Amino acid sequence: MSTPLLIAAIVGGGVLLLMRRLFPVQKAVKLLRYPADTMRGKTVIVTGANCGIGKALAGELLKLQARVVMACRDQQSAQEAAQDLKNQAGPEQGEVVIKHLDLASLRSVRKFCEEIIEEEEKIDVLINNAGIYQCPYSKTEDGFEMQFGVNHLGHFLLTHLLLDLLKASSPSRIVVVSSKLYKYGDINFDDLNSEKSYDKAFCYSQSKLANLLFTLELARQLEGTGVTVNALTPGIVRTRLGRHVQMPFLAKPLFHLASLVFFKSPLEGAQTPLYLACSPEVEGVSGKCFANCEEEELMPKATDEQAAKRLWDISRRMVGLTD
Repeated sequence: MSTPLLIAAIVGGGVLLLMRRLFPVQKAVKLLRYPADTMRGKTVIVTGANCGIGKALAGELLKLQARVVMACRDQQSAQEAAQDLKNQAGPEQGEVVIKHLDLASLRSVRKFCEEIIEEEEKIDVLINNAGIYQCPYSKTEDGFEMQFGVNHLGHFLLTHLLLDLLKASSPSRIVVVSSKLYKYGDINFDDLNSEKSYDKAFCYSQSKLANLLFTLELARQLEGTGVTVNALTPGIVRTRLGRHVQMPFLAKPLFHLASLVFFKSPLEGAQTPLYLACSPEVEGVSGKCFANCEEEELMPKATDEQAAKRLWDISRRMVGLTD
């Protein structure tokens, strides 16, 4: 064997061993099957529906005959994704509506909600899926650290502004996509904008913990309204979420090959949010977190009611909500 091939074999083997240690091979994901008309007559908003989990989820909802509102920042990408989904959905499919939504802009969030309230008679399911992962330090249009601003505050305001319509449409559901990486974060109440220091991995984990605390407090406030809210952790999925992660050029193809073995596909990653959006099994269930379509036990910091209430109050002030 030539020296270059030997080196490639050694490096490749090392990468595969490392990936096996970091990401144990997951059990095969069983794809959900619902009657073809399960979501007929229902309107579902999916943020970040132009790629990854969001696109796969929108496609499955379209097959179930839902009216799917694809809320996306990149309109061209959304148009291409929508056409792709319609081509795959078959003759008996729902309807796709594309709406511009930039979660890094509270102005955009407000405009989106104004249009939805004016144009949609009801919202049966709101799925807060869009997210950004480990980006270089930057701020949103309103001056928030980007990951906290997009992953938490943008969805926080979006959900609040649509609550009246969700309540009027009850029974209705809110689904929040979090991440198991919440375990490595804490809510840094003294520096939510990371102006004193910035660690991109910590800030992502902080934003995903914020998703869980938001779900906890929102569920408490929605008791008796007919609106439920649940979170989920989709696992490690092959998406564009990691596009900001830096790695050596030569390692990229090896990482890609390893991801085919160890990561879920977007369709597999979409199964739990699909379950929370459609399944009669979770009707009336609220304030929980799910993984692989089963309830997940969370760490105490994700079920801290005092921290959830404190974050809620601070978030309201940050996005300009008044009583």
